[in-house]
Amino acid sequence: MGICTAKPLARDNDSDHDVELVSGNVQLITTKESWDQKLEEARHDGKIVIANFSATWCDPCKMIAPCYCELSKKHPSILFLLVDVDELADFSSSWDIKATPTFFFLRDGKEFDKLVGANKPELEKKIAALTKSLP
Repeated sequence: MGICTAKPLARDNDSDHDVELVSGNVQLITTKESWDQKLEEARHDGKIVIANFSATWCDPCKMIAPCYCELSKKHPSILFLLVDVDELADFSSSWDIKATPTFFFLRDGKEFDKLVGANKPELEKKIAALTKSLP
């Protein structure tokens, strides 16, 4: 299981942008206001939210991104969000992120489960269990 815990000090190239962290039905959160809006929409629609706190420089984040995006297409009844921990550093700190990626599972804006690391089988298992419990 891959986990990134610190940002690398230097990069030799700008290859971070070669990997698409957001596609499918994953929605990128760029402000605290957009976070609040998406959570309110999910609450109104009775949707579960999965928030992926990630970083563009994190190799495990890049590794799990295609899976996360595919899962978002397979499960439209769940709202999939992506938060870049560097772009929203203060906000991410409020969630006590110790490693990336970290996935939070939210119902009515409150955390009910969490997964730390790029553990594809565990992420798929948690989402499968969720979909069985949805109406």
